[in-house]
Amino acid sequence: MNFENYDPSFPDQPVVDLYLPTWANLPAFKSKPAFIWIKDNDSTTSLSYSQLNDSVHSISSQLLNAPLRRGETVVVLCSPGLELVEIIFACQRAGLVCVPILPPDPSFSKENHHHLVRVLSQTKPKAAISNRGYITKVHRYITSSNDTKLAHMLQNLTWIATEDVKAKMVNSNSKFDYSSYNGRKADEVYLIQYTSGATGIPKPVLVTAGSAAHNVRTARRAYDLHPNSVIMSWLPQYHDCGLMFLLLTIVSGSTCVLTSPHAFVKRPRLWLEMISNFNATCTPVPSFTLPLVLKRSGIEKRTSDINLHSLRNLIIINEPIYTSTVEDFLDVFRHFGLNPSCVSPSYGLAENCTFVSTSWKSLGNYKKDSPNFPCHNKLLPSARLGSRHGLDYHDNEDMEIVIVNEETLEPVEDGIEGEILVSSPSNASGYLGHPSLTHEVFHRSVPNKRANRCFVRTGDRGIVKGEERFLFVTGRCVDVIKLKNNDEIHAHYIETAAYNSCPRFLRGGCLAAFKVGDIIVLVAEIQKDYEKQNGNLKKICESVRRGVLKDERVEVGLVVLVKSGCVPKTTSGKVKRWAAKENLIGGKMGLVMQMPFGVLRTKVDEGEETGKVGVEKKEMAVVKWEESRLSFSSVPNRPSLLSLL
Repeated sequence: MNFENYDPSFPDQPVVDLYLPTWANLPAFKSKPAFIWIKDNDSTTSLSYSQLNDSVHSISSQLLNAPLRRGETVVVLCSPGLELVEIIFACQRAGLVCVPILPPDPSFSKENHHHLVRVLSQTKPKAAISNRGYITKVHRYITSSNDTKLAHMLQNLTWIATEDVKAKMVNSNSKFDYSSYNGRKADEVYLIQYTSGATGIPKPVLVTAGSAAHNVRTARRAYDLHPNSVIMSWLPQYHDCGLMFLLLTIVSGSTCVLTSPHAFVKRPRLWLEMISNFNATCTPVPSFTLPLVLKRSGIEKRTSDINLHSLRNLIIINEPIYTSTVEDFLDVFRHFGLNPSCVSPSYGLAENCTFVSTSWKSLGNYKKDSPNFPCHNKLLPSARLGSRHGLDYHDNEDMEIVIVNEETLEPVEDGIEGEILVSSPSNASGYLGHPSLTHEVFHRSVPNKRANRCFVRTGDRGIVKGEERFLFVTGRCVDVIKLKNNDEIHAHYIETAAYNSCPRFLRGGCLAAFKVGDIIVLVAEIQKDYEKQNGNLKKICESVRRGVLKDERVEVGLVVLVKSGCVPKTTSGKVKRWAAKENLIGGKMGLVMQMPFGVLRTKVDEGEETGKVGVEKKEMAVVKWEESRLSFSSVPNRPSLLSLL
């Protein structure tokens, strides 16, 4: 099926849901797949544009008979899949405020229900939507629990089974009446989207239907998506990028192939196979995906079914994005048809709905076989702001990105690192129930900028470099580690150097660096095969210490090796350093070994000039131990962290 006559600026609707009946009523789109779901056993189910529109129309009608009233809030507790997609769009059309979250185990015995308690306390939903089996288990928990806070909250909800609202399918009228549309309007909150929790307790972000529509239209232009595009995503569908690509599919009139995060983590090769089998043109992935696929895709054994020629946008999210990570991936997969020009480093955050920017629409003048990626301090850029002479590379006149001093909010010169602020119609309305924090984050003015410009503080650090004014997202403000000489370093540099020192023994992307008092602590998950090898564990700790000192000239005071799965992460794979620190201090880590270190001698022998000392000799000098080095300890006879520090 071909769509050459498609005009990318049509239709331009105020909310995303209004695109759906437009496509569904076009003859060429009625049977076109909107979403395809790949199950763990590789079987597929799909929804055409016509089927999805009919389903959304019917479910929205049933929801309002539940009984629910327009404007009320519902929490959606559906597993990833096409049913979740239908419910999210149906809530919009019914005029309800939707709060989709990952459903915790309904026995609530694994301490995974804290986020649900937070959601119910803050959003105060009238109803919860889930499948009948899940609801039965919830009611069983309610009747068997001892009047807990959670049980009381769950009992006060109206529970709606997806089977019930889908049982009576009503065919939607082919002539959709836009004038009588009663879904969420552009200026109304339609979604409460929680932040990832990477830098603190997840916060409820209020997203209007108009902001979401603007955000995905901006992303559609940036990635040049259209009805011939095929999107492939395994990201969580509850918030951020995973949710945005559901909306982006409908706005673009494209097809989206979906699977669950669990299916991908279980078998990373599935991602490559789905791109190949469906000729995917666009796929968003966190940066940790690339090394994980290199390590576990099994391409050295079987390659005949991998073909990446169709890919036009390899969208890399989860800043910072290391140049070496992308180059290593390209070195291997260019032999499978992957074009370096498809690499699209991107930046986004929940407070701007999701999407903020990407570095380029294509590499253009960069060589196909040997791309000369712009780079700053090992990182790729996530935006190209354009020259100060009026050239705007992201072609988005209503968006402005500035770098400011964190304390004064004064704009800084290019080449100076500061906090990233974003002004855009995509900006969310604020945090639910946090008026002072909303004012602090969402309503900032910047000196020397237009008075009516309202900026969002992202909490991210960035720097603008070069004539093309590439924006490099360098890390998060709260994760910056201050050194004794008043210099600063982002935690991810320490973590990367530590992993590179022992890639065989440590789990990639599962390290956290932070300060406790004046001591820099490095927590790292150890591969399961090495958890009980005490002799090797000591050497690993020492190698980590030396590796960080060599690569970053930073002294780690305590190396802590923990069991697999102990470093807390968000649903999209971001390390929660703040939570790792709390868990370590609180004794909630599965410790394997902790090894404190004394001060290293960083000066070369007396009489030698540092600048003239050879690399080998200098390295030997900086790794000399102090005689009074603290002794290390290993389980089970280990002292507490605080006693070590």
